[in-house]
Amino acid sequence: MFSRTKYGMSLISRVFLVGITAFIVFSSIAVATVVAKPLTLTDALARARAAGFVAPAERARLQGAYAAVGQAGVIPNPSIGLDIENFAGSGPYRGVSGPETTLSYSQVIELGGKREARTTVALAELDATRSKGNVRILDLLREVELAWIEVAVASAQRRLAEDRLAISRSLREEIGRRAESGRDPAYAVPRAEAQVGLDEIALEQARSMERIAKASLAGFWRGGPDYTIDQTWLERPASPTERAYNAELALLESEAKVALARVRLELTRSIQDPTIKIGVRHFADTKDAALVAGFSIPLPLFDTNQGNIAKAQADQLAAENDIANSRLTLQREFARYRARLKASSTEARRIEAEVIPQAERAIQLVRDGLQRGAFSFVEFTDAQRIFNDARLRRIEALRTFHSDNAALARLTGRHGRFSERKTRK
Repeated sequence: MFSRTKYGMSLISRVFLVGITAFIVFSSIAVATVVAKPLTLTDALARARAAGFVAPAERARLQGAYAAVGQAGVIPNPSIGLDIENFAGSGPYRGVSGPETTLSYSQVIELGGKREARTTVALAELDATRSKGNVRILDLLREVELAWIEVAVASAQRRLAEDRLAISRSLREEIGRRAESGRDPAYAVPRAEAQVGLDEIALEQARSMERIAKASLAGFWRGGPDYTIDQTWLERPASPTERAYNAELALLESEAKVALARVRLELTRSIQDPTIKIGVRHFADTKDAALVAGFSIPLPLFDTNQGNIAKAQADQLAAENDIANSRLTLQREFARYRARLKASSTEARRIEAEVIPQAERAIQLVRDGLQRGAFSFVEFTDAQRIFNDARLRRIEALRTFHSDNAALARLTGRHGRFSERKTRK
């Protein structure tokens, strides 16, 4: 038997309670660690893609396109007819005592490869439907990436506001001590207090903007703003990688294939289809029966489908011209975004390497002089303003870089792994 404590609890119960408590504590730590894991851009794109805002509609469109492929291969329906002859006439054909009845079966025979042409059109439209889906998905992913950039920018601006407030509070204490000792005029204290108030308001605004940006990004997967991101992501303007895939160009090429398939389909429709007919005729007066066969084909005197052929050919020519124009536009867009990326990257790098160190040095020199009485609060505030402006301008340069990089990702299909571009066999 285990001995009991004064509270009536056995040793094994105490060990069990300690174990349960430790399990709960460590589980809470593990959950907190999971929640605190920074959300990456790849995670955000994957969550938005899996949230189901776009995918269900695209799957429905694909199902419809596959159904159209199946329908295109169906042959025309046959016809069944019943003819009644030689009744309600005169003489021996009075009344309905001796009519001749014919039960027939007729079938249209498609010539010129119409069924194959219809199937080709349906398959081309299936590919075009898939290409349109890729365009919509890549548009969604670009919106997610731009929202991600806004979160990163808001986070950087919030950290800058925190730094400014910390410096303002430190300076307020220093100005207060200097005013008490008579080294600074009395008006310097309320001025420092006012600066602290402005920086506190700026920090509240920065935090609010960060929460709004996080909520906007999380809205793409129906989530909440309770997440963190990699704080250094904005500071890493990596060189963009380009892929030889453009969703709009792929869509235009798919539409050109549809136009070409329609030309072939309209050409086959200019070929007249014969109708074969076979039946059984029953003679009421003799009670005999006999087979009846027939053949008919339309005469191409008026409708030879030339108008539809001309329209299909014009659509094909327009599609080819659209592809050529799109290629030229893409070349211009690639060149423009590459130039913009280089400019914004250079600006951010030079501000970090040349301007910010000098601004920091100026602040330190003014602070040292302020302690010796050589400078006033005004000079320090001016030096701090130049430093903050430089940091803000660098953040804006990085925002421009990443926004242009997102546009280039949209043009090149860099996030194509999150879209369904493979043709289902």
